[in-house]
Amino acid sequence: MRWKTRTTAFTAALAAALAAASTALVAITFSAGPASADTGTGYLRTSGRNIVDSTGRTVRLTGINWFGMETDNKTFHGLWANAPATWKGQLDRMASLGFNTLRVPYSGDALKAGAVATGINDFTNPDLVGNSPLQILDKVITYAGSKGMRVILDRHRPTAAGQTPLWYTASVSEASMIADWVMLAQRYAGNPTVIGADLFNEPHAEGTDPNATGACWGCDVQARDWRLAAERIGNAVLAANPNWLIFVEGVSCLSGGVANEWDNIPDDPMACDWWGGNLSAAIDKPVRLNVANRLVYAPHDYGISVYDRQKWFSDPNFPNNLPAVWDFFWGKLAKQNVAPILVGEFGSTLANPLDTQWLTKLMSYIGENGLSFTYWSWNPNSGDTGGIALDDWYSINQTKYNILQPYLNPPSGDPNPTTPGPSVSPSRSASPSPSPSRSTSPSPSISPSASPSTPPSPGTGACTKVVAITNSWQGGYQAEVRVTNTGTSAVNPWTVTWTVPSGVALTNGWNATVTQSGTTFTAAAPSWNTSLAPNATAVIGFTATGPSSPAPSNVRLNGAACA
Repeated sequence: MRWKTRTTAFTAALAAALAAASTALVAITFSAGPASADTGTGYLRTSGRNIVDSTGRTVRLTGINWFGMETDNKTFHGLWANAPATWKGQLDRMASLGFNTLRVPYSGDALKAGAVATGINDFTNPDLVGNSPLQILDKVITYAGSKGMRVILDRHRPTAAGQTPLWYTASVSEASMIADWVMLAQRYAGNPTVIGADLFNEPHAEGTDPNATGACWGCDVQARDWRLAAERIGNAVLAANPNWLIFVEGVSCLSGGVANEWDNIPDDPMACDWWGGNLSAAIDKPVRLNVANRLVYAPHDYGISVYDRQKWFSDPNFPNNLPAVWDFFWGKLAKQNVAPILVGEFGSTLANPLDTQWLTKLMSYIGENGLSFTYWSWNPNSGDTGGIALDDWYSINQTKYNILQPYLNPPSGDPNPTTPGPSVSPSRSASPSPSPSRSTSPSPSISPSASPSTPPSPGTGACTKVVAITNSWQGGYQAEVRVTNTGTSAVNPWTVTWTVPSGVALTNGWNATVTQSGTTFTAAAPSWNTSLAPNATAVIGFTATGPSSPAPSNVRLNGAACA
């Protein structure tokens, strides 16, 4: 399982620590709304808290994990399923649901010469028969890229045997891990569908303090300090492929060990988090890479179905106490504009009603603070979370999906700028296998701003617009309003207005402060990105109740009618 062991701590101590953390973060807290940026063009970079594409346009990754390559099968699980859940059919389904990024866990065993992929239905997937794990990965990457999706590779385990506290073992050295990463970085160099490396999954504590033997952060012990190891491994990857992003997870406990009450070494309520989830020291002790604008922090977070003894679940203020927990452990990195956050894993069976509250609050937090994510998991055979897919690997868990859906950005980007990529809008719509346990942004969608200047004069031609109904259901819909500044000067601050039919009522908006007065919706620029440069595009998303037809009309930028 992916949680770390911790000893008992008093709820009152936790509440006090959370209150202090929340107070400390008041000055840096702000709200964003779920962005609706696509996956962008070309390779990705970072810019402060944002991930941006090769043109400087903000990208938000809203993805999903598809595991199996880290297990004894050495390839994606579910390849044993019946039609329509072929390997391409499953990718089609993910993209149609709005997942724009695929996180692919693997272990070193899948990369070895002579590695054999098993669990493949040769009737539904005849084109995979006889392929090595890497050849199957090649095909998945190529097809995902053709749909506008991005791919993150995740070193999930040293071997298929299971998760380990440290990134190496007695039989799998750090050097061999680096060699695997360099091979992959070179193999996919020049292919911007593959955007980067999640260096190691869920480093965590082991041993009792003061005799910790697990992964620490900032302890300066070469054999255990994950921060230093991430620098060594990340810089080796960038030397082989400087275009990749480097995703770095946290640890569980900063010390690398768990509390020792017998020797009066306490378990500070805010010293430990989920495996891979603790990045609380990363501002003072950051990961330092040799190539600028490549670092993304990638914490994990889970619900009660995974581990029911995290103290914040029993706080009387649950779930409203949770944002302070996330702020403390990792959210502050985005809020202080240090680096982007991609929540690399989070999930639940939702069997406990409290988990529905947890997931709803987490998605709201992700949406309000401009974060990217990859949900755990697509696979229905994840032992402690289940998946988005049901047992046929094609039907979906509608309850989970309904919580995620408002925050998904369809894969409408173009990883390869020389090849057009299709735009896919979300839709609401086996053989026995291993059942592994889990051990197994929105940022504003605006191109970089130019210097402030006078807004363009009102009049047709100052802007163009694209309006799309991206999803609909009985009694409501989701829409996107894209406005491009076609003037020669930056618009600062920008405001977009549009008209909706009578009977439409706003329920949520993102990438701007969206308000309603009668049949007029107004989207005011967020404080952290007020300027819309010439040829830049603002992408505003919203959900509403009422009729979706006719679509929003009379779109204006600072009063100028958009063509």
